Amino acid sequence: MWALRRASNPLRYRGLSGGISRACYSKSEILSGNGDFQVIDVIAEFPQGASAIFQMCNADYVPSNFSFGRRALSSQAGAESSESERDSEEGFSEIEAPATADATKDEGEVISEPELSDDENNEEPSQNELELLDTEAELGEKAASRKKEGLELVKDIIAAPGLSVKTALDKWQEEGKYLGREVIAIAILNLRKRRMYGRALQLSEWLESNKRLECTERNYASHLDLIAKVHGIQKAERYVSKIPQSFRGEVIYRTLLANCVSDSNVKKAEEVFNKMKDLGLTITSFTYNQLLLLYKRVDKKKIADVLLLMEKENIKPTRFTYRILIDTKGKANDIDGMAQIVETMKAQGIEPDVHIQAVLAKHYVYGGLKEKAEAILKEMEGSNLKEHRLTCRALLPLYAALGKADEVERVWKACESDPRLDECMAAIEAWGMLKKIDEAEAVFERMSKKYKKLSSRQYSSLLKVYANHKMLTKGKDLIKRMADSGCRIGPFIWDALVKLYVDAGEVEKADSVLQKAMQQIQMKPLFNSYIVIMNQYAKRGDIHNTEKMFHMIRQAGYASRVIMFGALMQAYTNAKAPAYGMWDRMRADNIFPNKGLAAQLDQVNAFRKTPVSDLLD
Repeated sequence: MWALRRASNPLRYRGLSGGISRACYSKSEILSGNGDFQVIDVIAEFPQGASAIFQMCNADYVPSNFSFGRRALSSQAGAESSESERDSEEGFSEIEAPATADATKDEGEVISEPELSDDENNEEPSQNELELLDTEAELGEKAASRKKEGLELVKDIIAAPGLSVKTALDKWQEEGKYLGREVIAIAILNLRKRRMYGRALQLSEWLESNKRLECTERNYASHLDLIAKVHGIQKAERYVSKIPQSFRGEVIYRTLLANCVSDSNVKKAEEVFNKMKDLGLTITSFTYNQLLLLYKRVDKKKIADVLLLMEKENIKPTRFTYRILIDTKGKANDIDGMAQIVETMKAQGIEPDVHIQAVLAKHYVYGGLKEKAEAILKEMEGSNLKEHRLTCRALLPLYAALGKADEVERVWKACESDPRLDECMAAIEAWGMLKKIDEAEAVFERMSKKYKKLSSRQYSSLLKVYANHKMLTKGKDLIKRMADSGCRIGPFIWDALVKLYVDAGEVEKADSVLQKAMQQIQMKPLFNSYIVIMNQYAKRGDIHNTEKMFHMIRQAGYASRVIMFGALMQAYTNAKAPAYGMWDRMRADNIFPNKGLAAQLDQVNAFRKTPVSDLLD
């Protein structure tokens, strides 16, 4: 039996039936309810019967058209919040998800790391990316001997001007250097680790045009993934149609789905999922996890529906499935629900890993349960912190959130002699949270000495500290230093710079920075950069500029979200002006309002009836 504790009373009447995939509820009862808050317990029984517990709490429920007709997905719901942007900065919350497309489509072309060695300290590719690549185990003994050549190839590719990767590869071939499967796999893996997706794509295109390798489904999927990251979903879809029919399997479509999820494109993600069902492809837990990740960001009420479908299809929850559920519970401040999911996970024989422990500790910290948080942090450390170096990245900001400067210093000392990039960035973040700017700057200087040429992502770690403390002058100086070093400014820097100007009260300057950023064709600003400015204009009641930001977001290629319409209506409300046709605009963008947005709609309705208007009529 799989007991799904569901979010809302109207759920009993929603479309969880259709065709041969009819789901049967054996029990449905209201556990509690006061005012607008209701929790429903729906128990779905199937012969296979896995065991799990999930309870969703949401007071802003508005019924959505979500059905499993022909085992398919459909949706009219938009984003409830900007959590997808926040999630991209939470080191452990979405490890299995693709790197956030908002940044990585463009950052990859300009990021360069100073060192290429067997022991890389850069951020690892996503789980999806790793599954698309040949591993050393699969390549055999030759992989180890070819690693050095692969790293040399990466150096040559990085050294080549942005559009001259082909020249570097042609030269490599002319010199008679080995360019076999092992070297190529190592090169693409390292380019992905540096988020240099543009160059990785050029390498992949060169291989295809020169027919250097016999392509497999995974090779096509890897190429598809790079196209989606560099050029977007539409071009990726066109590429799918060019892949030989015999290779268009589950790996291809789930790769496309993963990129739709990273873009928070609900409509397209559901279309791809439905296509997979229509084609009769075997759907793995990875695909369902992507849907859970998507709905965690944009419509939490649907998580229970996906879990129900997983049970029907006999797909067992993975460790990442539980991580998503735990994180969702934590964001809802449902600490008891979080604990229930952990117990359920353990009952299934899955022990919490360091990522899940970090998620739990984070929510205990912000839930005010400091003792519980500290207990988990100590458990993560183990008896010897140096033997658990992988936990330092998570420990530093968590101890800072607890206000424990001495613990932050202790953990940093364990890394200080030979710090990794992610540890340096975590330490900068931690010292910034503790308002110890000098310490944050000292870590940055140490990082810049060890890694001679930093990427924009590393610079942004200190720039965010300056932005959070409204240190505009220092922020500008850091930007100049970054430009002088030859590091090109990208989406992470723009985002921090926008926040820096907004917090300093210079909204127009932040707007100007963003418009200049948009003019750089290969680079796409983060969604959050637009929203920060849009919210400021909305607070002022500046309808013209709020509408302008709305248009800029759409122009950048982002799908409409509830948060955008919320800002729009806030602008009209503050300006005391009616918003004509707002409901039609939302419907055209496939956005269905939650309760809060519905109330805003009523406020800006030009034809709203009031006691005074009734008298005048």
